[in-house]
Amino acid sequence: MDNGKIRCPWAESSLLMQAYHDSEWGRICHDDQYLFEMLTLEGAQAGLSWQSILQRREGYRQAFHRFQIHKVAEMTDKELEALRENPGIIRNRLKIYSVRKNARVVQALAWEWGSFDAWLWHFTEGKPIVGHWKTMAEVPAESDLSRQISRELKKRGASFVGPVIIYSFLQAVGIVNDHLEGCLCRKDR
Repeated sequence: MDNGKIRCPWAESSLLMQAYHDSEWGRICHDDQYLFEMLTLEGAQAGLSWQSILQRREGYRQAFHRFQIHKVAEMTDKELEALRENPGIIRNRLKIYSVRKNARVVQALAWEWGSFDAWLWHFTEGKPIVGHWKTMAEVPAESDLSRQISRELKKRGASFVGPVIIYSFLQAVGIVNDHLEGCLCRKDR
């Protein structure tokens, strides 16, 4: 609690979650490398908790060249297979290989649009979508926008980019502002 305001309840489970919520979640970022990192981490979370992914974040950074898109896009099958023994990441084969696939899709979008960021933000004409939720129960798991972006990414060959994963990604990178009303981090834009 800060100045009578509260934190979004999902972030209260640990200090790690609080730090992520307070300093990162929902903040607009236009850096393709960071956007790719968040896309990767959100995909890795499928079926798991966000806490478990945050705890492995540094492992992911080390395993995937600190999310330098061109380096990940060039990773070999041998390098990806070796990551299946890496305890610092989720060792699911499909999730590991999806990182390279998605790097290639992100790279192609950046070539086509000038940046991955430009492609993402064109869906909202450069404006964040601000939710006006009072409780977590009101926050949707997906939206028309997340379904549209998911379809487009899948058409291009990306994986672990379903509409629920993409909605979480959009929240994480500030395209969707779903800090609850009354949250200490909420900034109406």
